[in-house]
Amino acid sequence: MGPMEGANTEGNQSSLTRMELYARMNLLGFTIPYSDLPTGSERGLKDSTKMVEVQIILICAYSTIILLGLLGNTLVIHVVIKFKSMRTVTNFFIANLAVADLLVNTLCLPFTLIYTLQGEWKLGPVLCHLVPYAQGLAVQVSVVTLTVIALDRHRCIVYHLDSKISKQISFLIIGVVWAGSAVLASPLAIFREYFSIDISQDVKMVVCAESWQREGKVNYGTIYSVSMLLIQYVLPLVIISYAYIRIWSKLKNHVSPGAGNDHYHQRRQKTTKMLVCVVLVFALCWLPFHIFQLVSDIYSKVLDLAEYKLIYTLFHVIAMCSTFANPILYGWMNTNYRTVFLTAFQCEQRMDSIHPEASPALKTKKNLEAKDKHCNGSSLSQPTNV
Repeated sequence: MGPMEGANTEGNQSSLTRMELYARMNLLGFTIPYSDLPTGSERGLKDSTKMVEVQIILICAYSTIILLGLLGNTLVIHVVIKFKSMRTVTNFFIANLAVADLLVNTLCLPFTLIYTLQGEWKLGPVLCHLVPYAQGLAVQVSVVTLTVIALDRHRCIVYHLDSKISKQISFLIIGVVWAGSAVLASPLAIFREYFSIDISQDVKMVVCAESWQREGKVNYGTIYSVSMLLIQYVLPLVIISYAYIRIWSKLKNHVSPGAGNDHYHQRRQKTTKMLVCVVLVFALCWLPFHIFQLVSDIYSKVLDLAEYKLIYTLFHVIAMCSTFANPILYGWMNTNYRTVFLTAFQCEQRMDSIHPEASPALKTKKNLEAKDKHCNGSSLSQPTNV
C-alpha cells in the first residue's frame, strides 16, 4: 500500500493534510507555493484520478496522443529529409515544429501520466528538473516558429517579395529560436525543488515542486507564469492574427491577369488556409489550460475545487492534442504532403533507383521541384503552427 492509499478513508474521499494536498496538486506547471494553500489542517478532497475507470481513460488518452504524435511527427521529419523537393524554408520550419512536438511526446507525456496516476514523484531529481523544462522549451519553440512562419508569409504575399529566406538563414533562425526558448524556459528547471514530506510517522511522500522566492506579497512564480502567458500565447497570437488577416485580405482582393498566375494564387490560398487551421488548433487546444493555470496562480481558492486535479489533467490532455494535430492537417489539407506521406508509406522511393523514368514518386518530385521555384510553392512552403 503506497503513501497515498494510506491516507484514504472511504470510497474516493481522502482526509488530507496541507502537505499531502500540496503533493497531490503539484502537477507540471503548478506555480502556487505550499504556503498559499488553505490554512486548515485537514480538508476533504475527492480525487477521481484514483478511480480505476478514470485511470484507464487517462492511460488510453495519453497513450493515443503519444502514439499519434510519434508517428505523425516522425513522418513529417522523414519526408522533409528524404525528399529533396520538400527541403524548402517553410518545410524546415514545419520539421522544427515536429521536433518540438516529438520532445513533448517522448520526454514529457509518459512521465506526466506516471506522476498523475501515482500521486507523487518517483522519477528522481534529474527528471524532476528536466521534464517541466523540456515541456516549456518545446511549447516556446513551437510558438516562436509559428510566428516566424506567419511573418515570412506576410512578407512574401503582402509585399510581393519573391526572394525567400535562404536555407542557411532558416537554420540560423531555428538555432536562435531554440537558444532563446532555452533561456526563457530555464526558470522551470532552476526554481524547482525535489524533497520529501512526512505524511505520518511512518509514511513519506516525494514531491517535485516549483520553489520561487517571495518578497512580501510579491510571488515571483506568479509573475513568471503571467509573463509566459503573454510571451507564449497572447503576443504571438496577436502577431500571427495580424499577419494572416492581412494575407487573407490580400489574397481575397487578388485579381489574376492570367491562368498561370491564377493557379499559383489558388495554391497560395490553400497553403494559407492550412496554416491558419494549424494556428487555430494550437490556440484552441492551449486556451483552456492557460486560462485555468492563470486563474490558479492569481486566485488560490481555485484549489478548493473538489476535482482540481482531474480538471487540470483534462485541460492538459486537451493541450497535448496539439502535438499530433499538425501532421493530420498537413495530410488532409495539403496535396504535396499527402502525396509524399503516401509515397513514404508505399516505399516508392526505392523504385527510383530501378526504374526512375516510370516511378510515380519521381514524377511527383519533379512536379514539386517546379513549384519550389516560387516564393510560396512547396507543399507547405511557409507553414506555421501556433
